[in-house]
Amino acid sequence: MTIDNSRGAASGVRTALVIGGGVAGPVTALALRRAGIEATVFEAYPAAADGVGAWLGLAPNGQEALRTIGADAALHAMGEPTPAMVMADGAGSHLASFDGFAELPATLVLTRAQLFRALTDHAASEGIPFAYGKRLVTAEETPDGVTAHFADGTSATADILIGADGIRSTVRSVIDPGAPAPEYGGVLSFGGYAAPDCGVDAAPGTMYFAFGRAFIGYWQDRDRGLIWFAGLPTDTPQTPAEVAQTPAADWLARLRDLYADHFPGKQLLHHTGPEHLMAVGPMERMPSVPHWHRGRMVLVGDAVHAPSSSSGQGASLAIESAVELARCLRDLPTPTEAFAAYEALRRPRVEMIGLHAAAANKVKAGKAQAGPTFPDPEEMLRPLHFHRIDWAEPVTAPA
Repeated sequence: MTIDNSRGAASGVRTALVIGGGVAGPVTALALRRAGIEATVFEAYPAAADGVGAWLGLAPNGQEALRTIGADAALHAMGEPTPAMVMADGAGSHLASFDGFAELPATLVLTRAQLFRALTDHAASEGIPFAYGKRLVTAEETPDGVTAHFADGTSATADILIGADGIRSTVRSVIDPGAPAPEYGGVLSFGGYAAPDCGVDAAPGTMYFAFGRAFIGYWQDRDRGLIWFAGLPTDTPQTPAEVAQTPAADWLARLRDLYADHFPGKQLLHHTGPEHLMAVGPMERMPSVPHWHRGRMVLVGDAVHAPSSSSGQGASLAIESAVELARCLRDLPTPTEAFAAYEALRRPRVEMIGLHAAAANKVKAGKAQAGPTFPDPEEMLRPLHFHRIDWAEPVTAPA
């Protein structure tokens, strides 16, 4: 299959192969469409990944990036607006609180599956084509573009190829066989639903974070009661499949032992049954990736800058990067220049956020102590949440 279209961008790019149909893939295709580039999304799995993944927060900056490409309407009917946060220690002592920025929309708390479905449905309604059962094996540049070869024996050719295929990206290894692998954060992640009578108070619209010998976060969901997420420190990483081999009751027993002296972890876990435990898997992040692009191939989202869930920014950063990549391809004369400008615009921000998340991971894993004073949430969140991409502003080549 060869994608062709009479429109194009300043870079001369008219068509794109987007590898990966998660969150970053549909947004990248939508942003490229607005930049005058037609894209097809290729997903390895035979069907859309409904029901896969845990909860996440879509921060105001991520929502604004979606608004830039007209995709924010897809989120209006879902997600729990959660503007406020409260931070405490494991004994219940208050450390800090934050009521949100009055000028910004509230962070939306929703499942990854909800976000994925909303974005995929919106992209499909806009005419973005999706091809399922297309697991990338390799890709090669041709005189006229780049050709992707899939495990089912088919191939596709377009002007550029974009790797939106997640933290275990195949495209990343095609661009650079020596690229780093995901970095384990020393924690296995779990979540669950606690019974409403668990004795833990939580105001609607507020996210709570309780630190101590172990960390637990929780909030009040309008439909499911109290939802919590927590970590089990361990030096031995396990894949999600390996985690799933251990019975939920065994994991819950280990978590209850870890949080036996923790408030409110003890109460939340005591009132959670094995049937309501979600074993997410290892907490991971991408270390600095030396090569974001090569020739006509480039990376976006978790494939190049997964910051780990400690950042609260994974989905939002992926959406921002998709929009910036489309702007660069729209305005600069060649894919090489566009990719270089995109990396220059994005690398400092995503690596700063990733390093802060890595430090938080060490605290959660018991490998470092929290600082003597807790950071001011408003000061910490302002550079994250107020970040804006001006779609109308022309992109210039980096010095």
